[in-house]
Amino acid sequence: MNLSDDDAFEDPRLELTPMIDVIFQLLIFFMVATTFQDEERELDVDLPKAETGSSLAADLDEIVINLKRDGGIVVSGQAVDEDGLAQLLASAAERDPETPVTIRGDRLVHHENVVAVMDACGMAGLTALSLGTMETP
Repeated sequence: MNLSDDDAFEDPRLELTPMIDVIFQLLIFFMVATTFQDEERELDVDLPKAETGSSLAADLDEIVINLKRDGGIVVSGQAVDEDGLAQLLASAAERDPETPVTIRGDRLVHHENVVAVMDACGMAGLTALSLGTMETP
């Protein structure tokens, strides 16, 4: 078989376009995935550990109350006092009395503070309460 110059093989080359497309898609994926951080998890609250805790997906209408070691109350990233918490819970109960409330208290917070928040929830009419804990490894 005779090969002419027209049939000469082209120099092999590496196509970078598909590889660049894949790199850009991975970059976009990781940028989007890292922006979904929960504000409550960024607070400096050392939760107690529990054997029977279960991790539930955060509900959009859930109220998460963080109790700091010094007795401070933080809801949705903003510090509130007891009166502000009572007003917030009352307005949430007016919208939906079945609104779930998660109380995330530092493991060294006084039991009195946790009971006060639970009492405020009960007086507002919210009864779907849960306590936030960490899973034991």
